[in-house]
Amino acid sequence: MTSRATGARRAAVLGKPIAHSLSPVLHRAAYAELGLDNWSYDRFEVDEAGLAGFFEGLGPEWAGLSLTMPLKRAVMPLLDEVSETAASVDAVNTVVFTEDGRKVGDNTDIPGMVAALREHGIEEVESAAVLGAGATASSALAALARICPGEVVVYVRSAARAAEIREWGERLDMDVRTAGWADAAEALYAPLVIATTPAGAADALATAVPERPTTLFDVLYDPWPTELAARWSMFGGAVVGGLDLLVHQAVLQVERMTGRTPAPLEAMRRAGERALAAR
Repeated sequence: MTSRATGARRAAVLGKPIAHSLSPVLHRAAYAELGLDNWSYDRFEVDEAGLAGFFEGLGPEWAGLSLTMPLKRAVMPLLDEVSETAASVDAVNTVVFTEDGRKVGDNTDIPGMVAALREHGIEEVESAAVLGAGATASSALAALARICPGEVVVYVRSAARAAEIREWGERLDMDVRTAGWADAAEALYAPLVIATTPAGAADALATAVPERPTTLFDVLYDPWPTELAARWSMFGGAVVGGLDLLVHQAVLQVERMTGRTPAPLEAMRRAGERALAAR
């Protein structure tokens, strides 16, 4: 009798590095709240070269995988199906193994961003600014494509990145303009600012926060708050943090992998907060 038949199921997060990932904390909290005592969720350090071999070793007990860098694009050739959302940014962060053995890729970062903003009362914005042009910036643009009908300005450090961002804008049918990082302080006056930069990269902008800031979505969660987020809050602006994003995208992953809905958002958030406080 297979593990699938007896109900024992497995899931995990893959990436490199992976030791920092909060995904096991969030998913295990969901399983506990949902009474899924025979479900387990682990982490494995896997790079692009080892990904295909990891897939080959998976048995019928596997329900799904969460993927972080550098695997979000590398996994796509290994899948039987990729959702329209994931295809729109060439990035899969969720793989679900179906009952008939198919491997289906999805992206919960994009709807997770939208849900995190909605939770803070942001349903639509007339325009927005994005700080940074890395992998997370493409997901930010895809999320903005759902809630921002106006111009999005992306502040970048290199001409090559600027060209990539403009291509993403065309692909997503968005009004996207790029600007140099030297002018990044201008971003802070937008109705919505999404900071997608690595830790410390936007710290210098904290001194440029306007007296009446609007909404900042800073995708970092450790360390938290960032200097920019702390200054933004001090001046009375609304702040959406990286833990908000992490929890909302994990909620969607749990629902897709377990088939149980709704996933326990608040229990997962509390578990994440406790884990970060203990670091």
